[in-house]
Amino acid sequence: MKKAKIIFWITTTIIFLFEGVMPALTSQSEMAKEGIKHLGYPEYFGNALVIFKILGVLILVIPQIPKNVKEWAYAGFAFDFIFASISHFAVDGVGFEGFFPLIFLVILAISYVYHHKLERYKNIAM
Repeated sequence: MKKAKIIFWITTTIIFLFEGVMPALTSQSEMAKEGIKHLGYPEYFGNALVIFKILGVLILVIPQIPKNVKEWAYAGFAFDFIFASISHFAVDGVGFEGFFPLIFLVILAISYVYHHKLERYKNIAM
């Protein structure tokens, strides 16, 4: 169980930093605004995305949040990474920008798997 907790918290912390802290600190920078515009999205879309990302990471890291709400957060991040990848492939062609979100999709999947392993451990212990 200790190994599962460590893997879960490492992967979830990476998602927390990449999807919560970084967007919260950089979303109003000119570079972030240009990135959203470069992909063809309006500026308000970037602002809404940041709000949902911050809410999503809080849902993932707060243990008291119900399991079904966490499932929605995991699904939201999966869609975010998949569509970010598609957007970059469509605009920039095949390159690192398109594969980068998929790296975080794998990290998210590991967090998801270990979240469920920890839930099983809790149910067995009860």
